Amino acid sequence: MNVRPVTVLDLDKDVQAARNATRSILAAADNLSAAAALRPRVEKAVAIAAAQAADVDRQSRFPQEAIAALRAERLLGIAVPKELGGEGASVSEIADVCYALGRACASTAMIYAMHQTKVACIVRHHQNNDGLSSAWHQALLRRLAAEQLLLASSTTEGQSGGDVRNSSAPIEHNGARIRLERQATVISYGKAADGIVTTARRTADAPSSDQVLTVFLKADYTLEPVSGWDAFGMRGTCSEGFKLVASGSSEQILPVGYDKIHAQTMMPVAHLFWSSAWAGIAAAAVSRARDFVRKASQRSGGTLPPAAAHLTRASASLRSLNSLIATALRRFETADAQTLETIDFQTGMNLHKVNASELAVAIVMSAMQCCGLAGYRNDGDFSIARHLRDILSSPIMINNDRILANAATASLVSGIPDSLAD
Repeated sequence: MNVRPVTVLDLDKDVQAARNATRSILAAADNLSAAAALRPRVEKAVAIAAAQAADVDRQSRFPQEAIAALRAERLLGIAVPKELGGEGASVSEIADVCYALGRACASTAMIYAMHQTKVACIVRHHQNNDGLSSAWHQALLRRLAAEQLLLASSTTEGQSGGDVRNSSAPIEHNGARIRLERQATVISYGKAADGIVTTARRTADAPSSDQVLTVFLKADYTLEPVSGWDAFGMRGTCSEGFKLVASGSSEQILPVGYDKIHAQTMMPVAHLFWSSAWAGIAAAAVSRARDFVRKASQRSGGTLPPAAAHLTRASASLRSLNSLIATALRRFETADAQTLETIDFQTGMNLHKVNASELAVAIVMSAMQCCGLAGYRNDGDFSIARHLRDILSSPIMINNDRILANAATASLVSGIPDSLAD
């Protein structure tokens, strides 16, 4: 038998492999520890959000108690890197918070999801292409962590609706100062926000698709209401329309073009956080349906009601939805910048939004069918009415029809998976 002698190179390789394995174990332990530390803080905010959810919906008002709780538990700034005073929470960890809030109050969950999407854009793109960090945005991130600021979004404008990749209003430059006047069709929770992150045309001479992303703080802008918010669902998001007039320093413009920000962060992170919130709404509806079936079974001596079949379908679909989101999160968090901008990834993440929203609606409908009249009522322990009204917003937040139409061409040129793992 030939025995190959062990070389120094072999030993070095073994040592390096052991070190890598140790790092992976320590990283996993750190993640578990961080998640465990986060959970009790999230639970406190969730309890307050749940207690106020019905009134927020009834009054179509901003969920101030829940947002105050999120601020008190320092959950608004968890995505800020540790070196800037935050906790460096991952996208997956924040998605879990969106899910937990969705089970309690859909409006709070969506506000949190939109806020964290804006924070992610600043965290991931406050450095220019040479890796030099913007001092203004670094200072902003420190403030976000220290003061737990709430950021709103302005990406829809005029008649363009959900076409977020085109802007009409340009940034006006006057030396080092900038100005923006924008007819913002929707700025959710605009009045309550501490700042607004908005898209705009780079200059008056630039094409509509040449966009920048700019942060304006509350002292930098005025909001003139142009439309109200008396909606079917998501009533607490207060998604009113405004004329936005803002001014500030040119430093407030993120140093990376919006085309890259949109592809690498804005679109995928928004769809991941939104779908996590929708999954939370669906989970709350399934929970009520399960309680309904249990009570009906107790009343009939252990016999399950015929509607239990709808609970089975809803529960199985909820697991599918959660698996869909978990897979999308892993795909995003393991992708490099180049992969994030590929047609396959962009199409996949857009279709994730379509699939997740449609599945979430189907789950809540199954829960409604399970509960029957008790679920259809606005009152009672088994009401699914608010959950159904809220979840029906999901297919029209950047309308699924628009996404499918835009994805048609990409579907023609993208490859067919060669295996189940692709």
